[in-house]
Amino acid sequence: MQGKEVDMEKLSIRNELTPAVGNMKVNARGDELGSNGEIVRTREQILQDYYKENPRAVSEEVMKRQKG
Repeated sequence: MQGKEVDMEKLSIRNELTPAVGNMKVNARGDELGSNGEIVRTREQILQDYYKENPRAVSEEVMKRQKG
């Protein structure tokens, strides 16, 4: 970037609702998207469902981002 500083966290927060490229139908944050691009299930709901189905899996705690 020719010596310019890039704040990756700021960049990811700014674009977290942008649909991700690929065939998974998720946004950059990991939320599941419907056919119109609306959020069907959040990332937190997806993780909760996964850990209910896989009780022996090591759980990760999802922290909410503070905007500011």
